[in-house]
Formats: sequence, C-alpha cells, structure tokens
Amino acid sequence: MPELPEVEVVRRSLDEKIKQKKIKKVIIRNRNLRLKIPYNFSNFLKNLKVIKIERFSKYIIFNLSNNSYCLLHLGMSGTLHLVPRNKKNLITNLSFYNSPFQPIKHNHVEIIFDNFKIIYNDPRRFGFFEIINDKKKLIKKFKNFGPEALDKKFNKEYIYHYFKNKKKNIKNFLIDQKFVSGIGNIYASEILFECKINPIKKANLLNKDNCDKIVIFSKKVLLDAIRKGGSSIKNFKNIAGTEGNFQKNFNVYFREGLNCKKSKCHGTIKKKIISNRSTFFCNICQK
Repeated sequence: MPELPEVEVVRRSLDEKIKQKKIKKVIIRNRNLRLKIPYNFSNFLKNLKVIKIERFSKYIIFNLSNNSYCLLHLGMSGTLHLVPRNKKNLITNLSFYNSPFQPIKHNHVEIIFDNFKIIYNDPRRFGFFEIINDKKKLIKKFKNFGPEALDKKFNKEYIYHYFKNKKKNIKNFLIDQKFVSGIGNIYASEILFECKINPIKKANLLNKDNCDKIVIFSKKVLLDAIRKGGSSIKNFKNIAGTEGNFQKNFNVYFREGLNCKKSKCHGTIKKKIISNRSTFFCNICQK
C-alpha cells in the first residue's frame, strides 16, 4: 500500500498537470470500488475546474472550483495514468506498485481534460473516490485521524502522553492512523531502526528520549523518501518517468539475513510478523 511519501509524489505530479484545468467529462467503467462510486459522480465533476491538488495522510484531495472536494484513496493497488490525446504506448504511470504502462483491463474511471485524460486503474479495487461538499465536512472526515508525522502537532509531548498506560507494541502504533497519519509498514520499520527501538517494545515503556527520537526520525525518513521520489517496489515511476530511489536507502526493509548497516554493529536484519505484517529490524542495535 502506498504511504505518505509515494502519495505526496503522486500529488505533486497531479498538481503539475491538472491544476487550473477544467474537467470536460468523466467516464465510469466500474463503480464497484471499495466504496461504490455515486451515480451523480460524473455529472457533479463535469465542467468544474481543479483549483489545486492537496493531500492529507494517504488521501489525495482535488480542490474544486465550486468549493467542494473530491477525495481519492489509492488502496492497495490503485494507479493513476496520464494519457495524452491521440498518443499510444507511452509510459503513463503517475503512481507505483504496478506496470508503468497503461493496463487497460482494470481501468475504472477516466477524468477527461482538453488534451489528455487521467485514468484510475485498480486490479484489487480497494481504492475509492468520495465527494465532500464543503470544508466543514472535509474537516469532519479526518477528525479521528492522528496528526501527520510531518506536522508540528506530532511532537514528543503528544507521543509521551498518548502512550501512557498503552501496552500495544510501538510498531502497531506507528501504522495506526488514529495515532499518526501517513506512516505504513515500510517506513515504520525504517523509522524504528533509526531510533534503535525494537518494534515489539510496548509503547508505555518508551521514555521521553525515545519519543523525541520517533518524532525526529519520522520526519527525517519521510522527507528523505519524498526527496528521493518515494520507494519503488514494483516499477514505480513518477510523472517524468523517473523511478523512486528511496528503496536504495532501505536499512532494514526487505533486508532479512543481511548485516546491519550501522557502524560497529555486528547485528543481522531479522524479519518478524506483527499483526500479519512483515517487520524488519536489527537483532542487536534495536533494543
């Protein structure tokens, strides 16, 4: 599933291409996504201008000219493809975890502009679109989400007080969107490695120094991943046709059995299944 850095890369790609562009037409080929696409979806979007593209957590937010919003969540396998008019066989992928070419079979939604269209493709159909009518409803939509890891509200005081009397392990908290928004399985493993914290350590055992490290390295790892274009697991390419490069900097993820990269550490990267998710960590330096 895409995490905050990958969704941010897609947001920037979309904003570059469709900001201030008018939607001419919307074609729905399959309404049966995780949330069924409303029957008025096409007519609602038609002739609206996309003012800008924003993001919260793993959601892409289309700000529309009638002061409403269209939310898109890419789910497990959703990708966006930009297809210029009258051109074929181009690398079209704005997203990741899929072919960089347009795989027609699972095209579910087409948003058509003057000289190109954006196609939403999703083999597993866990993604969804949602119309939000005004700012108040948008705020309400995210009221139960924790602060983004890049937000100043995500600080050591917030973490320390949140963890009091909490016995769940820290790895599960980092991927819990009610605690912090945007972090998923890959980056939780990388953040905990940088913090030298064992992923199965109970949250209520973390001291303020541990909490401070979680704040510092959450921001560092996510910002570094954004700068490097996200993590390419399966042919991720951004709008320029460039692969994400952060996977080249993985310290633990997908490195089971390899040596720890920290200097003077003789540990080995181990893999453990926590809540049905693969978690990677160093068996020596992560206490």
